[in-house]
Amino acid sequence: MTQKPNKKARSPKAETASRGQAGLHRQRNWIAGAAGVAVLAGSAIFNQASKRRAEAETPPEGSFLEIDGVGLHYVERGTGPAVVLLHGNGMTLQDYTASGVLGLATAKYRVIAFDRPGFGYSTRPRTTLWTPVAQARLIAKALEELEAGPAVVVGHSWGTLVALALALEAPAAVSGLVLLSGYYYGTARPDVWPLSAPAVPLVGDLMANTFSPLFGRLMGPAAIKASFSPAPVSKKFADFPIGLALRPSQVRATAADTAMMVPAAIEISRRYDQLKVRIIVMAGDGDRIAHIGPHAERFAGAVPNTELRIVPGQGHLFHYAVPEQVLQAIDDTATARSKHDVSTSESATA
Repeated sequence: MTQKPNKKARSPKAETASRGQAGLHRQRNWIAGAAGVAVLAGSAIFNQASKRRAEAETPPEGSFLEIDGVGLHYVERGTGPAVVLLHGNGMTLQDYTASGVLGLATAKYRVIAFDRPGFGYSTRPRTTLWTPVAQARLIAKALEELEAGPAVVVGHSWGTLVALALALEAPAAVSGLVLLSGYYYGTARPDVWPLSAPAVPLVGDLMANTFSPLFGRLMGPAAIKASFSPAPVSKKFADFPIGLALRPSQVRATAADTAMMVPAAIEISRRYDQLKVRIIVMAGDGDRIAHIGPHAERFAGAVPNTELRIVPGQGHLFHYAVPEQVLQAIDDTATARSKHDVSTSESATA
């Protein structure tokens, strides 16, 4: 009986072709993987070169304090009652110099502007979870070492959470608060998750050192426009050192603060009834980053001793357009404190 040939059996030529295709597939995968590694390495090299260039163009202009393992960079100018400036997320203390707030305040106050941990030239040890409370405790120790205070504390955006925490954690260090474009309550923010990715351990380090700074350069103009909208981007913003903000270390710090924003606001808002200082809240009526209804207006309506000042036609970075109004708020807060001190002294001697 003759055995029929096996139709499933493959000819030598087919076997050779199949092995060739598998080898070609493996080769393509290897080439793709090598190309990916090359792209990551190239972007990391580019980011390190950009970092060195940014730091050469904008070197540290202030002094440093070593507090609890943090190298805290700050600028101190002027004489008189103390005023402390705390910048927002992604920024540096140069936000206040570029906008003109620091220069105006220096004429009559002892102004201390800090780079918050991880921003500008301040370090950010990973052994600490840098909540607003943790940052406030660090600033309080710095003010004690500098023998500055009680101070009018000015906070912008994320910096308002640190200013509020400072008033709650170290009330003796704070004479009043001026809060600009604050995010005060834990409202929904769909942008938090994608912008927080560089804060993820290990993966975040890879992102922060490779394509995240490049993505920041690509999306930066649109983000800046949104921060000023509905007003046009201020020409003064050209003096802000964007290169410093796009260094891998600051990209990671920005992502970490972004990830923490909603829970931090929820946590600290539970303590607003403990605030005892005079507060002036300022906000642009067109702010698209921290909408005034659920934040500035709600806060001013709920917290005693708070005055709300709306800046018409302006957005999140309104202080570039009206630094004189910010100075007026500082003056009014400082004056209210002085009147309180006088009345307290008169009551004590009566």
